Amino acid sequence: MALTWGDDYPIHQTPEPIAYAGTDRNFYDRYFFNGYADHGDEDRSQLMFAAAFGVYPNLNIADASFVFVRDGVQTALHASRWLEMERMDLTVGPIRIEVVKPLQVLRLIVDAPEQGLKAEITFTGRSAPIEEPRFMRRIGPRSFMDYTRLTQNGRYVGWIELDGRRQSIDGFVGTRDRSWGVRPVGARDPQETVPPTAPQFFWLWSPCNFDSGSFFFHTNDDGAGLPWNRRAVWAPDSTGATDFEAEVSSRVVWESGTRHAASAVVRIADPRGDMEIAFEPGLKFYMVGLGYGHPVWGHGMAHGALSVAREDLTLSQVDVRQPQFLHIQALSRVTFSGPGGRRSVGRGVLEQLALGPHAPSGFTQLLDFAP
Repeated sequence: MALTWGDDYPIHQTPEPIAYAGTDRNFYDRYFFNGYADHGDEDRSQLMFAAAFGVYPNLNIADASFVFVRDGVQTALHASRWLEMERMDLTVGPIRIEVVKPLQVLRLIVDAPEQGLKAEITFTGRSAPIEEPRFMRRIGPRSFMDYTRLTQNGRYVGWIELDGRRQSIDGFVGTRDRSWGVRPVGARDPQETVPPTAPQFFWLWSPCNFDSGSFFFHTNDDGAGLPWNRRAVWAPDSTGATDFEAEVSSRVVWESGTRHAASAVVRIADPRGDMEIAFEPGLKFYMVGLGYGHPVWGHGMAHGALSVAREDLTLSQVDVRQPQFLHIQALSRVTFSGPGGRRSVGRGVLEQLALGPHAPSGFTQLLDFAP
């Protein structure tokens, strides 16, 4: 019996029931959220939360993580369960997502009293989501990535309770996304690609919140620094997004002894006048808390019918040279400078993952670091 809740909705993409997602075992479907205080809210400037919820139909697994950063500690709640082929059930143990109004309003509920975490959070989009260009990358003949993502900035209301202490997040801003397709998930493929290929991946992603709208930039570069997927977009509140019809470039100054940015600049050579978006990174959010590169709670890993665990990470004690801590979102002050002396200050994240060579950064090995 393969019929599930989804089959009662007009959402089929193939002749198969919704339970079946093509034939690639690495197919996934994921929600992501982050949230933080808006620019100027100094009292709550060192708070941040994030969540991820993944469905892996061909592995028959769903997993989720919720993370709250407070007082210099990153507390993660991990949960995993058997999917039982029901893709419309957006619950994994104590973590639940509700789609209140598609493409506009979503709720995130956490109820894990045994782990000391509870939350009720509502996201409302500032404008329509943007569809990022399709991400397609192969290693030889094998598909490494083939997915689509929508991204949307928004505002939050709600609260988070950690170890009995409740924190309001009313007025927080941030980003949510939805991606689906093929990525490496679950257990590693035991048969490596041939001939052997050294890992290389360079990624910057920078959704930013300004008073009047949102700026989005991302780039995937190869080892020479040439982009294979890059885009810059401005999305005014309550309207659609506008691509910059211009040359877009980025430059990162790396912290000595790391692969984390000390600063970064995105430059747009637009016919209307040159623009510059400058990032001043602050608090580091480690994506391992959401399962990215986690040695135990990696995406799509099997943990039985239902497993839940809490994990606390003291930020000041992190060894940033360890591979699992390369991937971060740096909470940043963001300054836009444009034609005619226009200037605006906002807040956003600068997501970074630099693995392997990247010529503009001076990286030549799998894991060498900035001088």
